[in-house]
Amino acid sequence: MLPAICLHFQTHWLAGNHNRRCSLSHKASMDAAGVEKKTAISPKTKKRPRHNSEINRKPPKEIPLSDDIEDISFSKYETLQIRASLLEWYDKNQRDLPWRKISSGFGFKEDEDEREKRAYAVWVSEVMLQQTRVSTVIDYFNRWMNKWPSIHHLAQASLEEVNEMWAGLGYYRRVRFLLEGAKELVQEGGRFPETVSDLRKIKGIGEYTAGAIASIAFKKAVPVVDGNVVRVISRLKAISANPKDAVTIKSFWKLAGQLVDPCRPGNFNQALMELGSTLCSLSNPVCAACPISAQCHALSLSRQNESVHVTDYPTKVVKAKQRHEFSAVSVVEILDCQERMEPQSRSKYILVKRPNEGLLAGLWEFPSVLLEKEADLASRRKAIDNFLQSSFNLDLNVSTRIVSREDIGECVHVFSHIRLKMYVELLVLHPKGNRSIDYKKLEKESITWKYVDSKNLGSMGLTSGVRKVYTMVQKHKQTEQDTIPERRRKTAVIR
Repeated sequence: MLPAICLHFQTHWLAGNHNRRCSLSHKASMDAAGVEKKTAISPKTKKRPRHNSEINRKPPKEIPLSDDIEDISFSKYETLQIRASLLEWYDKNQRDLPWRKISSGFGFKEDEDEREKRAYAVWVSEVMLQQTRVSTVIDYFNRWMNKWPSIHHLAQASLEEVNEMWAGLGYYRRVRFLLEGAKELVQEGGRFPETVSDLRKIKGIGEYTAGAIASIAFKKAVPVVDGNVVRVISRLKAISANPKDAVTIKSFWKLAGQLVDPCRPGNFNQALMELGSTLCSLSNPVCAACPISAQCHALSLSRQNESVHVTDYPTKVVKAKQRHEFSAVSVVEILDCQERMEPQSRSKYILVKRPNEGLLAGLWEFPSVLLEKEADLASRRKAIDNFLQSSFNLDLNVSTRIVSREDIGECVHVFSHIRLKMYVELLVLHPKGNRSIDYKKLEKESITWKYVDSKNLGSMGLTSGVRKVYTMVQKHKQTEQDTIPERRRKTAVIR
């Protein structure tokens, strides 16, 4: 513990030093920076400087960066300066976020239940924050914690319940793993492990999430590396290597591990991510306000050479081209013993549950068929008819009367790797003989489906893609209703 205490003292001594241009004393500079004595010898005279003040006025000279990323590292002097400056900045400027209110404790004698509660809050927030903006996550986090305040509450939830709560955040695999991990933890005693290695054994917890939980909840001196951290470190060291390369990623973890403060690891990791999310942004960094700009090699290079920009780091990686897909979506509305579509008509919609594996696993959608390519209206309707026949034994010409079938339009929904173009239709059916449509699938493999009325459908946690389709249908219906009185007036005038 003695080295950690010493580093803690040095870090916070620096944090109290408001004159960032002042260096440590001669001896402290040499010891903290780990600079060999021969570096202070003049290369020409091979003699030491006559006045120690020459060293006191300047920090150790920056060592040129190696072309090999594995050789890059932070000196002890850099590390202490970065820790002190960043923690001081974070203490004054950190954003007021709900999960930090739960995870802000810094006592040495904490209640075990408090640590568990904090670990759970960190886990939920970090999973939500992956690929999602902080401003979007806040409301989701508050609703989630109100409904499932602990892993024991979450473990009792169903996949459908958590999917509905998650709807709109995307990347639904995350929430499925979160639920499975909670069930696993409860089955094994209901306590979070405290080390990264043990946390990674839990379903859905990878290296980043394990580091966040261990450092923020249990104060383990371990790093976390996300896109914000990569951006900050790549600029601090002007790293031009491909940030997606496995060797480069490993080096970022090593560098982040050198920086993490041993006494305030959780706060330091959050400060590093906060800096990348706010001041050290991707396209518009605010270098003038950055607390560690003095240690930023990218900024130094940009001042020396007009052709170099801070935003050149990290190196831009060409994204994989999105795959274009097409689907025919049929919003099937079943009228309940009504001959017309009136505003008061009781009707139900058919929703189909997606398979439990693959894209949007286990989520609800309107009946849809994936098309091989763009298709005309006749081809799309034929594909939908075949799907309804094979899935529900529903023959539109035999068991039902088609009240209306309208082409609503097209909409595009973009996933990370897929650009899906959806052709949307509204198919309104009336059962012949006032029979209820409740058919079973004829094939061996069954599908899960259900009826949902318009009121419940509007309040369901639908995915953003399904929501787009339903919104299109509702707008179309409203337009149709608004034009009915006008049509009636014109008819009366003609008569």
